[in-house]
Amino acid sequence: MRQFFLTVLGTIVGILIFFFLCFMLLSFSVAAGASKDKDVDRSVLSLDLRGAIRDHSAGESVFGNTPVSVVDIVTALNAAKDDEEIKGLFIRANGFGMSPASAEEIRLAIKDFQSGGKFVIAHAQGFEGTSFTAYHAVSAADEIWLQDTTPFAVAGIRSETPFYGGIAEKYDAKVDMVQFHEYKNAANVYKEKGFTEAHKEATTGLLTSLFNTAVSQIAEDRGISDEKVRALFAAAPHSAESAKEAGLIDKLGHLIDAKEYAKEKAGDKDAKFQPLTSYADSVRGTGPVIALIGGQGPVVMGASNNGSSPFATELTMGGDTVSNAFEAAVKDKRVKAIVFRVSTPGGSATASDQIHNATLRAKEAGKPVIVSMGQYAASGGYYVSTHADKIVAMPSTITGSIGVLGGKIALRDTYSKIGLNYEAVDIGGEYVGVYSTDEPFTQAQKAAYTEQMGDIYDDFTGKVAEGRGINIETVREIAKGRVWTGEQAKSRGLVDELGGLMTAIELAKDSIELEAGDKVRLKQYPRPKSAQEQLMDMLGGSVQSQQDLAKLSALLDSPEMKALIEARQGLSQEQKLKAILPKID
Repeated sequence: MRQFFLTVLGTIVGILIFFFLCFMLLSFSVAAGASKDKDVDRSVLSLDLRGAIRDHSAGESVFGNTPVSVVDIVTALNAAKDDEEIKGLFIRANGFGMSPASAEEIRLAIKDFQSGGKFVIAHAQGFEGTSFTAYHAVSAADEIWLQDTTPFAVAGIRSETPFYGGIAEKYDAKVDMVQFHEYKNAANVYKEKGFTEAHKEATTGLLTSLFNTAVSQIAEDRGISDEKVRALFAAAPHSAESAKEAGLIDKLGHLIDAKEYAKEKAGDKDAKFQPLTSYADSVRGTGPVIALIGGQGPVVMGASNNGSSPFATELTMGGDTVSNAFEAAVKDKRVKAIVFRVSTPGGSATASDQIHNATLRAKEAGKPVIVSMGQYAASGGYYVSTHADKIVAMPSTITGSIGVLGGKIALRDTYSKIGLNYEAVDIGGEYVGVYSTDEPFTQAQKAAYTEQMGDIYDDFTGKVAEGRGINIETVREIAKGRVWTGEQAKSRGLVDELGGLMTAIELAKDSIELEAGDKVRLKQYPRPKSAQEQLMDMLGGSVQSQQDLAKLSALLDSPEMKALIEARQGLSQEQKLKAILPKID
């Protein structure tokens, strides 16, 4: 009876969602048509960094504006620097923070745009977050404006890591983990109450590298010394006036004042601001085709998810989707090289190996593969990159985590506290119960599971040694599951060049013997879906809503139990090559 009512409720929800999405699509189409105005001067591009920023675009949004992405920012500004109609760029700065590598690559794109003689004005209604990342993203602007009633609170960088060990102990949950090796710190999240020595060492080294990179670049942009930047951050927070006096800010004023100033800089007081996202849609290159294949979010088996569905908002990097994109690029005779944009903490070992195989097939077909690492390319994200012709990473990219982990949280004793008991009947070998979330490993299961994890680790390190041309003993020293920044990874031979997407494109051009100034046309694989196609995908997810409702009804009210269940769900047997990266603020 309960399932019947859930089914009926799910059907009603599906019908309501159908009509809602149809209405949204109609509204979107009308708005898009009404917004076309070709008769106004749009000589200043505008970029709003205050919302969520993806690594690369998954296409237009059914619900309104296209989400901004690092790749779109980079490619659009690179094209606009040679566009005589574009005079400058106006940025609404983020006041709190973003991924360190995203901030760094946006900064690099601004400098590329300025090399074409364009101006850049950034306005912030306060740098209220303590992270340097929001400020780092715009530090290269010609002028940074700050609303005079708001603070400049930038102080540095902070990482917070949750540990579920205490909750597991409180509720008598058995955490069984296997990790290769001591720096594969994701395992500690589930079994420890706090940092191990190796975990804290790796995290401290990572954050120090990120901080040093940002300080050096901000000092260069602002024309002050590294020591002064460090001292100013140490003395945070600052008033708007003192930040201006210290040289961190150029002018104080409200948004409307900064906009009027940007129009004056453009030499046209009636100039209109053109959103960079719409300009990016109009960018069309010429010349030989370079395929741009993207993967972002956890690596999973099957199809990628672009986050457009209300039932599945997490971005994922699907093994089928990415490998099919490689196959399509290989078959396209116009494609001369492939730039593979990777931004993932890893995930499924099976799907990672599927994507890795696709890169090998592309190379065998004579298509050079250049990896461009985004926010992170760790664990499975590094696995898929090992055999690329070249690997490019930003100094602040988080990569490495060459290791493997697996295990489970067994809740038998937890369930017994509320009178719940699971009984199992096994037919076959003892290993049949290895993935039971009720019972902990038996001694034989643990030994066999550990051997399996060891085989994956040996395969992973072997691929790194072969793909990177590094002695296996050296690989084992720099592996152990440790996470590195791009800068640290380059000094250890894991990365070839430091830079962003444009650096990867230049290396792709070199691989097909083009001159540095020659133009190329980027063709995205898989093709971004239109709003109509995304709508159909969403409607297909209405059945999933019934399952979501059933799951929600089973959740307990205790926040501790919710955290424990979340931790357990993160331990799918398909997440062997995943790095749980620190939350950085």
